[in-house]
Amino acid sequence: MARASWISDDTTPDLDAHVGQLEHFTQSIADGVIDAKELATQEQNLVGAMKAVEGSLNDDQHGKVTRLLAEVAAYSVMRTLHELAQARVQQAVAPKA
Repeated sequence: MARASWISDDTTPDLDAHVGQLEHFTQSIADGVIDAKELATQEQNLVGAMKAVEGSLNDDQHGKVTRLLAEVAAYSVMRTLHELAQARVQQAVAPKA
Protein backbone atom coordinates (compact mmCIF):
# COMPACT_ATOMS: atom_id res chain seq x y z
CA MET A 1 0.00 0.00 0.00
CA ALA A 2 1.41 3.39 -0.99
CA ARG A 3 1.89 5.92 1.77
CA ALA A 4 -0.50 8.87 1.96
CA SER A 5 1.26 11.81 3.57
CA TRP A 6 0.14 13.06 6.98
CA ILE A 7 0.95 16.64 6.01
CA SER A 8 0.42 18.87 3.01
CA ASP A 9 2.93 21.45 1.79
CA ASP A 10 5.40 20.11 4.42
CA THR A 11 3.78 22.11 7.23
CA THR A 12 0.01 21.56 7.43
CA PRO A 13 -1.59 18.46 8.98
CA ASP A 14 -3.73 16.70 6.38
CA LEU A 15 -5.60 13.94 8.21
CA ASP A 16 -9.17 14.88 7.27
CA ALA A 17 -9.21 12.43 4.37
CA HIS A 18 -8.11 9.61 6.66
CA VAL A 19 -10.69 10.52 9.32
CA GLY A 20 -13.38 10.67 6.64
CA GLN A 21 -12.63 7.04 5.79
CA LEU A 22 -13.55 5.89 9.32
CA GLU A 23 -17.10 4.68 8.75
CA HIS A 24 -17.95 4.48 12.47
CA PHE A 25 -16.87 8.12 12.86
CA THR A 26 -18.94 9.42 9.95
CA GLN A 27 -21.98 7.45 11.12
CA SER A 28 -21.55 8.69 14.69
CA ILE A 29 -21.40 12.37 13.73
CA ALA A 30 -24.15 12.16 11.12
CA ASP A 31 -26.86 13.25 13.56
CA GLY A 32 -24.67 15.89 15.22
CA VAL A 33 -24.85 14.14 18.60
CA ILE A 34 -22.20 11.87 20.07
CA ASP A 35 -23.66 9.59 22.71
CA ALA A 36 -21.71 7.75 25.39
CA LYS A 37 -21.78 4.48 23.44
CA GLU A 38 -20.35 6.12 20.31
CA LEU A 39 -17.63 7.79 22.37
CA ALA A 40 -16.78 4.49 24.10
CA THR A 41 -16.59 2.76 20.73
CA GLN A 42 -14.19 5.41 19.44
CA GLU A 43 -12.07 5.07 22.58
CA GLN A 44 -11.85 1.30 21.99
CA ASN A 45 -10.84 1.94 18.39
CA LEU A 46 -8.13 4.34 19.54
CA VAL A 47 -6.73 1.87 22.08
CA GLY A 48 -6.74 -0.89 19.48
CA ALA A 49 -4.83 1.27 17.02
CA MET A 50 -2.30 2.27 19.69
CA LYS A 51 -1.60 -1.37 20.56
CA ALA A 52 -1.12 -2.18 16.89
CA VAL A 53 1.81 0.21 16.35
CA GLU A 54 4.24 -0.50 19.17
CA GLY A 55 7.83 -0.80 18.05
CA SER A 56 9.64 0.60 15.09
CA LEU A 57 7.92 1.44 11.81
CA ASN A 58 8.23 -0.18 8.42
CA ASP A 59 5.91 0.58 5.48
CA ASP A 60 3.17 -1.70 6.80
CA GLN A 61 3.38 -0.15 10.26
CA HIS A 62 3.29 3.31 8.71
CA GLY A 63 -0.21 2.53 7.48
CA LYS A 64 -1.19 1.52 11.00
CA VAL A 65 0.21 4.79 12.40
CA THR A 66 -1.83 6.68 9.84
CA ARG A 67 -4.94 4.92 11.14
CA LEU A 68 -3.89 5.67 14.72
CA LEU A 69 -3.64 9.36 13.97
CA ALA A 70 -7.04 9.32 12.28
CA GLU A 71 -8.56 7.54 15.28
CA VAL A 72 -7.02 10.10 17.66
CA ALA A 73 -8.47 12.96 15.64
CA ALA A 74 -11.90 11.29 15.49
CA TYR A 75 -11.88 10.65 19.22
CA SER A 76 -10.99 14.24 19.93
CA VAL A 77 -13.83 15.61 17.79
CA MET A 78 -16.37 13.14 19.14
CA ARG A 79 -15.41 13.79 22.76
CA THR A 80 -15.70 17.53 22.24
CA LEU A 81 -19.16 17.21 20.64
CA HIS A 82 -20.30 14.89 23.44
CA GLU A 83 -19.11 17.30 26.12
CA LEU A 84 -20.76 20.23 24.35
CA ALA A 85 -24.05 18.34 24.25
CA GLN A 86 -23.80 17.51 27.95
CA ALA A 87 -23.08 21.17 28.73
CA ARG A 88 -26.18 22.24 26.78
CA VAL A 89 -28.31 19.81 28.81
CA GLN A 90 -26.85 21.09 32.07
CA GLN A 91 -27.47 24.66 30.97
CA ALA A 92 -31.06 23.89 29.96
CA VAL A 93 -31.92 22.25 33.30
CA ALA A 94 -30.01 24.70 35.50
CA PRO A 95 -32.21 26.83 37.73
CA LYS A 96 -32.75 30.34 36.37
CA ALA A 97 -31.34 33.11 38.52
